[in-house]
Amino acid sequence: MKMVIGLGNIGKEYERNRHNAGFIMVDKYAEELGLAWKNEKKFNANVARGSDVILVKPLTLMNRSGSAVSSAVSFYKVEPADVYVIHDDVDLEFGKVKVQRGGGSAGHHGIEDVIEKLGTQEFWRVRIGVGRPIDIRFEVTDWVLSDFSDEELHTVVTEVDIASLLEK
Repeated sequence: MKMVIGLGNIGKEYERNRHNAGFIMVDKYAEELGLAWKNEKKFNANVARGSDVILVKPLTLMNRSGSAVSSAVSFYKVEPADVYVIHDDVDLEFGKVKVQRGGGSAGHHGIEDVIEKLGTQEFWRVRIGVGRPIDIRFEVTDWVLSDFSDEELHTVVTEVDIASLLEK
């Protein structure tokens, strides 16, 4: 059983934010698989279950995702090697995807919290490149909390195939 976790911020105002690339991708994957989301209060997350995959969207702020992730991983008894956390990455060019197992957080506070709460770095990261702002006066925090343009959003949801990433 694999667990795919999308990181993001809850709330309508964040739906199209670059920081919500993880939520956007797991929503797309749930739709592709025909899975419905169910609120699981015991994890503080929305969960969609398939025959061989569990999708999770923590209902916390991005930087506090670790508790929901840890609770779901523990409840479903999923090994860290079968956990895939999808998140935005400003250090990757827009539209690029990097999949890696283990390693540090690279300054991503949501990943820092997941590492802390899971007590390990040995899970998969699916990093979705959102790039950095061209204008150096534009703060990175403001950049990730800004919305994808329609064209950017289309690129993200059409270019990333989660099913193929899980074959790693």
